[in-house]
Amino acid sequence: MEKRMASIMLCLLMVMAGTAQATHPWKGKRVAYFGDSITDPNNKAAKKKYWNLLDDWLGITPYVYAVSGRQWNDIPRQAERLKAEHGDSVDAIIIMMGTNDYNMGVPIGEWYTEKPEKVVAGIHEQKHPVDRLHRRPCMDKDTYRGRINIALSTVKRMYPTKQIVLLTPIHRAGFYAGDSNWQPSEDYTNRCGEYLDAYVEAVKEAANIWAVTVIDMNALCGLYPLDDEYARFFNNKDTDRLHPNDAGHERMAKVLERQLSAIPVF
Repeated sequence: MEKRMASIMLCLLMVMAGTAQATHPWKGKRVAYFGDSITDPNNKAAKKKYWNLLDDWLGITPYVYAVSGRQWNDIPRQAERLKAEHGDSVDAIIIMMGTNDYNMGVPIGEWYTEKPEKVVAGIHEQKHPVDRLHRRPCMDKDTYRGRINIALSTVKRMYPTKQIVLLTPIHRAGFYAGDSNWQPSEDYTNRCGEYLDAYVEAVKEAANIWAVTVIDMNALCGLYPLDDEYARFFNNKDTDRLHPNDAGHERMAKVLERQLSAIPVF
């Protein structure tokens, strides 16, 4: 009996030790949030945004710089504000951007520019200049990929020791704020002939190009406002299936809590 009790106590201690070791790596961290209206604290579609809920659940201190209507070309400005107000006193940066680039018809563009150059190359043979194609990140502020390159080059140089996480745009249906702001759903191409999918894919591609982590919220959060059954997760079933409401942000936050648990904070 004594041996059995000792074994039970040992198991309990092991479980308790495992629980202690399983503390969420983002618990109590300081996190900057860059983005657009879905993240903007001034947007009224939800009383609590996903970042408010992460604060409630994990004690994450949020530094929020997102502004409604902004596109990827606004990320350097948001980063400069973070630097001016908090310096290096931040543990990680989360960026959710792209839906407005799609809506405004920003061309996708290219990741790189290429041109032939001479380079000295050789291992066993004598080293001598040879012709090779040389690529550099395209820094075109008028294309989507160029904007992402500019933004991530800026943020990574500014914060080389911090964890940077990108969130893909979520699905979007109609947003009808009035005659001057009438946005159709994602099953229509924008004015340059692209669906939202291309803008989502580009964010995922940026993971390998810039060595950053991407969480595919477009797939993982399950929000699909094109179906009427999902209108309950958005601001208004008739006029705003672009901005998640409290229930929508809770779904987003639950996904982020789980996904972030596998991502270290450096």
